[in-house]
Amino acid sequence: MVATEIPSLVLGSSAGQRRMPVIGMGSAPDFTCKSDTKEAIVEAIKQGYRHFDTAAAYGSEQALGEAIKEAIELGLATREELFVTSKLWCTDNHPHLVLPALKRSLKTLQLEYLDLYLIHWPICAKPGKFSFPIDAEELMPLDLKGVWAAMEECQRLGLTRAVGVSNFSMKKLENLLSFATVPPAVNQVEMNLAWQQKKLRDFCKANGIIITAFSPLRKGASRGPNEAMDNDVVKEIADAHGKSSAQVCLRWLYEQGVTFVPKSYNKERMNQNLQIFDWSLTEEDYEKINQVKQQRLISGPTKPQLKDLYDKEN
Repeated sequence: MVATEIPSLVLGSSAGQRRMPVIGMGSAPDFTCKSDTKEAIVEAIKQGYRHFDTAAAYGSEQALGEAIKEAIELGLATREELFVTSKLWCTDNHPHLVLPALKRSLKTLQLEYLDLYLIHWPICAKPGKFSFPIDAEELMPLDLKGVWAAMEECQRLGLTRAVGVSNFSMKKLENLLSFATVPPAVNQVEMNLAWQQKKLRDFCKANGIIITAFSPLRKGASRGPNEAMDNDVVKEIADAHGKSSAQVCLRWLYEQGVTFVPKSYNKERMNQNLQIFDWSLTEEDYEKINQVKQQRLISGPTKPQLKDLYDKEN
């Protein structure tokens, strides 16, 4: 099997103009997934995947680290060819805890540096043990200025090549950009055919921030029918191109100039997800895609949910 060549985008504010492969492999917990994370990641590297997305909160850092170590020992890839993202959890979203949290992630991953380190959510919880969802009573005011200065310091120390955020609204990004010395390279957000994020995309593009789409196939926390994958319009487009619904969803994201991290540990689907670079959607396809009903799926990590988490940006 020949590994697929994957296009990449330059992260503007990264050290050494680091390139991020447009498609990565997500590793968020999915309780329907029985496969071994480590084996799946080694297989992904064999197929050509070079970008891997994890987080302190996912519980997958250790398996990812073991897989990378094995892949490098087998000569499948060098560390320099791989792009690894992890994220700072809300309980560590305090200026003095950022560096220790990153060092912990690096130790678990058995890596000397990350390619990208993200603030997982724009909220802060009392330091202490991890729990999900976070009890709203545990929340504290977020000192974003202090936390971001600590993130910048992590990049300056060479412990990460780039820093960014996740789940930030335009309003929150505007605030961050008003004082950041190193602007965020990436904003990782929910984005898929049924939550297209046009305004946020335009804002990020204008400010040189690359979007990474999580839930690109709208899987994960799905309740009821999957409005992206099971949508009749999407199925029609897929049939017309001789592709799968998943391939249509990912091709659309690629054409929007964003990066994306689908999660599949199935060998065939992993490979299918890479077969999106040698064909295009038509104007007619776009007319259909623009009619897909829009609804946010992920409402946040707290219980009860916060009303102003996304600043009512819909």
